[in-house]
Amino acid sequence: MATPDGPTAPPPARDQLAALPHDGGDWPSPWRVAVGALDARARPAAVLMLFGVLDGAPSGHAARAVARDLDVLLLARATTLGHHPGQVAFPGGRVDPADDDAVDAALREAVEETGLDRTGVEVLGTLGELPVPVSNHLVTPVLGWWARPTPVRVVDDAESAHVFRVPVADLLDPGRRRTVTVRQGRRVHKSPGFLVHADGRDHLVWGFTGGLLDALFDRLGWTEPWDRARTVDAPL
Repeated sequence: MATPDGPTAPPPARDQLAALPHDGGDWPSPWRVAVGALDARARPAAVLMLFGVLDGAPSGHAARAVARDLDVLLLARATTLGHHPGQVAFPGGRVDPADDDAVDAALREAVEETGLDRTGVEVLGTLGELPVPVSNHLVTPVLGWWARPTPVRVVDDAESAHVFRVPVADLLDPGRRRTVTVRQGRRVHKSPGFLVHADGRDHLVWGFTGGLLDALFDRLGWTEPWDRARTVDAPL
């Protein structure tokens, strides 16, 4: 939409995120990063997709859709875990019987994994459930806005190796985008990937988390054209 004075600026990132639970859109079906299928024993889980205003150095990439200081909270899982060892993920985990719902589970897990103060998180809503066959979970993404950010850290070394915030503009930077390949015999699985750098460490975001970020950015209209022919092998 434009005005006589020029193009109208897009709504703030928080408002765009808040509209997603009500936009009528859905994830691509079938979910393209799911390898295998869930069985009847699939368990509910939830992840917290927590966005906010970065309190550190902003991105060096001038993204067309978001401010350079918009960020998202991620963590690198411990390499000793049985499922997804060493992978970058959103805070989250299985929905326990004591949890009120998926939102409560995502916030509880975020506190346990990162030490954040959940009272500073504004829950914007939930998005459609997605399958993770490798661990037999059906995951509900919970969108949050970090209205009052608090320090985060690794709470349990047995669970996480690094807790960090990454500028969203870095994730949108076409130069940091990759197609990640997983080779299993003659079969090759591919997923969207992101190269990130935080606190002096380099990470590759791929698998479920990479696919979720990629699909979310597509739904928001934030994705910038990138070369999907640029590949990297999954760090297995």
